[in-house]
Amino acid sequence: MKQRVPDRDGERCCLDCGRWKALDQFCVSSKRPDGRGSYCKECFNVRSKASYAKKVKERHGREVVPPRVVPDGHRYCPDCESVKPLTDFPRNRSGRGGHGRYCKPCHNVRGVEGKKRLYGGTREYHLRHRYGIGQAEFDALLAEQGGVCAICGAADPEHVDHDHRTGYVRGILCFNCNGGLGQFRDNPAYLAQAITYLKGTTWQRVLIHPGVYRISSPTRGRLPSRSS
Repeated sequence: MKQRVPDRDGERCCLDCGRWKALDQFCVSSKRPDGRGSYCKECFNVRSKASYAKKVKERHGREVVPPRVVPDGHRYCPDCESVKPLTDFPRNRSGRGGHGRYCKPCHNVRGVEGKKRLYGGTREYHLRHRYGIGQAEFDALLAEQGGVCAICGAADPEHVDHDHRTGYVRGILCFNCNGGLGQFRDNPAYLAQAITYLKGTTWQRVLIHPGVYRISSPTRGRLPSRSS
């Protein structure tokens, strides 16, 4: 057993490394009259880690993995076991350094797996999160429409139309009709003016006799130039 060397001029000799250091370089200890232990902080940390590794080995039968050395501006992803730049990790305000724990590819895989486990798939998650309905409600609403778009009658529409002010689901539309309502900002006045505009600028087929049609000219507009 190593014997403690008497202190000298505010210094103490560490029992492990044998170096003389100032007393503030030794760990706090309530067992010593001066409040400092017999081992310097560096040696005490080594002893503490060795003691922890021994306990883990005895209790759980596994070795303690030493900490990885990661360069500045990088992070270790535990899923793919790779060290990557921080730019490869998604932003996360609550994460260390403002980034998530997993790199973007692994983060996306975990997201898909989580949505599949909790909701049965990304489609169900999207419907629940965005519109408050599930696939069953979607299918029921589409069946009420006869399986076609509520506006143009196109088969197999896939887009949920909802009121952006109230969140109320109005129907199932095809891509074009859903996008068209969005472009007109769901404003009935704009849509009515668009109808009036088309009626006044589109050439019409007018039935003047059974099997005989006449092409009527628009009330507005001009003929295209010969050079166009």
